[in-house]
Amino acid sequence: MASLTNVSIITRKIIRYSIYFVIFIIVARILFNTGKGIFLKIFPPEEPAPTVTFGKLPILPFPEKEKIGNISLTLETASGDLPVLATQTKVFFIPKQSSHLLSLDVAKQKAQALGFLPAGEATNETIYKFISRNSFATLQMNIVNTTFSISYNLKADPSPIERKPQSPEILAAFVRSYLSSANLLPEDLSGPTQNEFLKIEGENIVPALSLSDSNFVKVHLFRKNYENLPTLTNEPKKANVWFMLSGSQEPSKKIVAAEYHYFPIDESQNATYPLKTAQEAWSSLTSGNAYIASYGQNKEGGSVIIRKIYLAYYDPGKPIEFFQPIIVFEGDRDFAAYLPAVTADYYGE
Repeated sequence: MASLTNVSIITRKIIRYSIYFVIFIIVARILFNTGKGIFLKIFPPEEPAPTVTFGKLPILPFPEKEKIGNISLTLETASGDLPVLATQTKVFFIPKQSSHLLSLDVAKQKAQALGFLPAGEATNETIYKFISRNSFATLQMNIVNTTFSISYNLKADPSPIERKPQSPEILAAFVRSYLSSANLLPEDLSGPTQNEFLKIEGENIVPALSLSDSNFVKVHLFRKNYENLPTLTNEPKKANVWFMLSGSQEPSKKIVAAEYHYFPIDESQNATYPLKTAQEAWSSLTSGNAYIASYGQNKEGGSVIIRKIYLAYYDPGKPIEFFQPIIVFEGDRDFAAYLPAVTADYYGE
């Protein structure tokens, strides 16, 4: 009996001290993580110096835009102040595409996969025109980089507008499947989708209020985020790859217009570059040294409240050497402005 009692006592002690030990480990871990977090907040590790491997970068090719006159800018962000932006980020290399012996053959194959006759007609040295097999659609493709545009002759055949278009989700899936059939849906063309509702008004195509009021849906396909930053084009709400789609049930009549201006990025070739502070960018904006991507509904001599400032990547929709970051200013009534984010020291003439 004494022996059993001793075993029972020892067992209870083992269990009790085991529980104490587990509690000690948990508490110690919590204290260690809390202490480490506080330490890193007070003494953050130094970032490695930017690699700047590509040397000086070419100036970003913002398009020329007619200015509407002086606009007064006021800062009213959610925090009430300028944000703290990252001090550096990556610049990616974009390989140059060049013509080769099989360029025309490749273009003909892609045109055929898109539903056009492969017997193309040369418009110039690099642009070929292809006619649809079953409709009044025309495809113009650059045989060097396979960028293309599609147009449909609605005057010759107005049947595509006889039915209302399907939902944007269904049409976006159709576009992705259509591009994939010609091997023209790269992995990074997987960003957000933007939609526009459009209708015919006289001789013009104008915005519609809703799907039920529309004749067409314009589907915009954006690139994925790079370094957790969005990709923006010359116009913030428009992508370089878009399709305007009707309600026709015939695939050859569904696409009324399209533009495909995609240039592949080599993610394996990148370098980090130092970035401007938000204060430096704000000073440039208020001095009139920014590209106004969208005046929106703002008028000459009016005022704009800037609500949001953030980093993004700029995709101009034409051949460039590097995929570069920008600083974006968003304001009321769809105002948007861009600035090169890399510090001025790293831009060439």
